[in-house]
Amino acid sequence: MGVPVYDYANGPDTELPHTYTLFAPANATSPKICRDFVRGALETLGLDHLADAAALCTSELVTNVHRHTKGDVHLRAAVAATHVRVSVYDGSAQLPAPRRAPVDDEDGRGLFLVTALSDLCGVTPTGGGKGVWFQLNR
Repeated sequence: MGVPVYDYANGPDTELPHTYTLFAPANATSPKICRDFVRGALETLGLDHLADAAALCTSELVTNVHRHTKGDVHLRAAVAATHVRVSVYDGSAQLPAPRRAPVDDEDGRGLFLVTALSDLCGVTPTGGGKGVWFQLNR
């Protein structure tokens, strides 16, 4: 008798919403770890069409935490019937501010990318910190 195979996109385990949580340390590998985590969750649920945009947006938000707050990351990905929302929490109350990057600058476009790729995005203040989030409609 083999291991049971589940069709996660259509099987009994897809009762929504699903929530996935990851805590990542404050280091340079955290954006990749978080990006891969979100991509893996969405692909496993059969949401491949959202995986690239979600991975890129996640990477941008986590990179901002690493560069600007130096604190640990708390990532939450919520998959609902109509949308996917990824929130990146940190312990800094400083709100993110988009900036105009010069054409030849390699930095400074992350929040613009998140805004362009997502259906909604925003910031939610928390006790002593904030959650920066984006939403992709299914």
